[in-house]
Amino acid sequence: AKGSEIHRLEILDINDNAPHFRRDTMHLDISESTPVGERFSLNNAVDPDFGSNSIKTYYLTESEHFDIDIQSGRDGSKFTNLVLKKPLDREKQATHNMILTAVDGGVPARSGTASIIVRVLDVNDNAPKFDKDSYTINLTENSPIGSLILKLNASDLDEGSNSDIVYAFSLYTSEKTQHTFKDKLPFLILQKSLDREINDEYHLVLTAVDGGNPQRSGTLNVTVVVLDNNDNRPVFSQDIYSTNLKENIQVGTLVIQVQASDADHGSNGEVTYAFGSDQNPKVYEIFSLDKLTGDIRVKGDVDFEEKSIYKLDVQASDNGQPPMKTDCRVVIKILDTNDNTPEIDVTSLSKMVSEDSKPGTVISLISVTDRDTGVNGKVMCSLSENVPFELKQSVQENMYSLVTKGSLDRETVSHYDITITASDLGQPPLSSYKTLSVQVSDVNDNPPKFSLNPIELYIIENNAAGAPILTLSAFDKDLNENSVISYQIIKGNGTQRDITSFLNINSETGAIYALKSFDFETFKTFQFYALATDSGTPSLSSNVTVNVFILDQNDNVPVILYPVIRAYDADIGYNGWLLFSLQEVSDHSLFSLDRYTGQIRTLRSFTETDEAQHKLLILVKDNGNVSLSATATVIVKVVEPKEAFAASDVQNAVKDEEENNVTFYLIITLGSVSVLFVISIIYLQDTNYDGTMCHSIQYRSGDKRYMLVGPRMSIGSTIVPGSNGNTLVIPDRRRRDSGEVLSFAVRICCILSNKTIFSSHH
Repeated sequence: AKGSEIHRLEILDINDNAPHFRRDTMHLDISESTPVGERFSLNNAVDPDFGSNSIKTYYLTESEHFDIDIQSGRDGSKFTNLVLKKPLDREKQATHNMILTAVDGGVPARSGTASIIVRVLDVNDNAPKFDKDSYTINLTENSPIGSLILKLNASDLDEGSNSDIVYAFSLYTSEKTQHTFKDKLPFLILQKSLDREINDEYHLVLTAVDGGNPQRSGTLNVTVVVLDNNDNRPVFSQDIYSTNLKENIQVGTLVIQVQASDADHGSNGEVTYAFGSDQNPKVYEIFSLDKLTGDIRVKGDVDFEEKSIYKLDVQASDNGQPPMKTDCRVVIKILDTNDNTPEIDVTSLSKMVSEDSKPGTVISLISVTDRDTGVNGKVMCSLSENVPFELKQSVQENMYSLVTKGSLDRETVSHYDITITASDLGQPPLSSYKTLSVQVSDVNDNPPKFSLNPIELYIIENNAAGAPILTLSAFDKDLNENSVISYQIIKGNGTQRDITSFLNINSETGAIYALKSFDFETFKTFQFYALATDSGTPSLSSNVTVNVFILDQNDNVPVILYPVIRAYDADIGYNGWLLFSLQEVSDHSLFSLDRYTGQIRTLRSFTETDEAQHKLLILVKDNGNVSLSATATVIVKVVEPKEAFAASDVQNAVKDEEENNVTFYLIITLGSVSVLFVISIIYLQDTNYDGTMCHSIQYRSGDKRYMLVGPRMSIGSTIVPGSNGNTLVIPDRRRRDSGEVLSFAVRICCILSNKTIFSSHH
């Protein structure tokens, strides 16, 4: 219509068709003589799709002989050729089956297949062949006419007319060819009587020709030997042959030669030898017979113990047709040599022997044998050295008993490997050995033993009650129940009260438990005894002494004594080393305290502006791992010098008698302290001591216990013992010299004035 528009609609292809072949199977006939590289056209696949969805390529299943060649046409179509890549051989493989696959270029790709069957065509490439290259036939001169001499057949690997065979015979004599004939039946038949004296041998050539073009052929040579008529038997030189032969003789050694002769002529008079048909098969393993010479030689091992005499039947046969035979006997006597080691047989009565067995106890029965004879079979036995056993010979020859010779000790040697040696009397002698294992069983002959005796045990005081403090361990050399040990505590040392009442022991493990907590300040050491007993019958036991030492622990606080101010600590060592410090002081510019000696010093002179009374709080603590401490309060009152001296005079008059008594105790105490001090110096002389480590001296005065502690004294240190040692004397206010000493060290002994100028409180 007018004004109408024309629209073009383009339909796009999709890959909805798979390639396919017009024929599912392609048949090809290819001659086996086809040269490599020859191409054969194949039917191509078709695909209704076009463009990239059309056929892209072809694939051929893997083949040893064929491959494909893909070519593209001008329009982009694909053409395939089958290519021969390896020569064909019909006789090896007559057909080849392959699959050709066509694949398009669509996504996803589609494919189609077709079968290719190649039949290999035969060519005449194989000649007829006989099963042998030649035959030799012996015929007696009196063979009857019409006798079948030979039946032959040839084969051809080709097929069809290429394998049709025709046979041709050519007969040759020593002079000339007599005649040639052809036949499809390869039978050789005697047509005339034979006369060996005219012609003793005939040669025939059998030719097989196939029907191929060109023809191929194969030949076979047949020799017919005319034999003399055999009418005489072979005769041996002796009816019975005999000889002696040593065993173990070298292989190849000549044993004996048999000889036979035949009166016939030619082959009828030629003699060969063989063992008789009824011969023991073992003979063929030991001896060989030369069929031409009649030599009998050693072929295998000759063993007297296996067989001492051989009787061989030897047969002589001529070469006549039929052959004639005769027999003889060969007797071979084997002589013994010493080639067998003795054999040891042990019958164990028991593989265990108690270590308390008496000498002469029988362990095993031993028998020895030797397959040789005479002196070669006479055997002597012996044992290895350094074993507590011996062999006793029985009344029966070659019988022995193994018995104990000495005492046994399992703890020294628990196992014996006894080597029994058996040697014959041959020349040279031969020996054999056998090892017998004997275990020594245990008896209870060893008491338990402790590795240490006595045992030193160190226990820190304040141990937890019920906790183990020691585990005893004893060792018993015996075995099993003889070495099972039980433990018990038998007694203490009897001092104070028996401390073993506070101990308990586990009888199986040997663990000892303390039923109470020990106190170093109450007792420092004690002793008890423990007993270890085995479970043998009868049981054996041993004891051990245990020395227990209690170690100090810092469990006592310093104690400050009154009315004289002293400090002591019941602990020892670092636990009893005391240090002093000022916790509180009313005027820090006026007083100082030596931390080791406890001396209070004035740092300056008193002035009118100073307070009349001063309060000092002194802290005393020890150096234990967990430090303990105590405090004391010191009140210092400032007085005029004349008041202090008046008070001193009055008190001195009252205390003269007391001072005399104190002086006596002071001398004793100072002497004791000096001795202990010297001992401590000697004890510490090997250490790297710097002069400041503390030392401690304990002493008693009446029912009081004191301790002097502090660093080693250096030049200028002051401890002032005396009757007024704890009295602070303040000089006249007009004498204001600083550095005056207020002694607050631990004092050995003090006498109080009638009027003291300070008091102390915890």
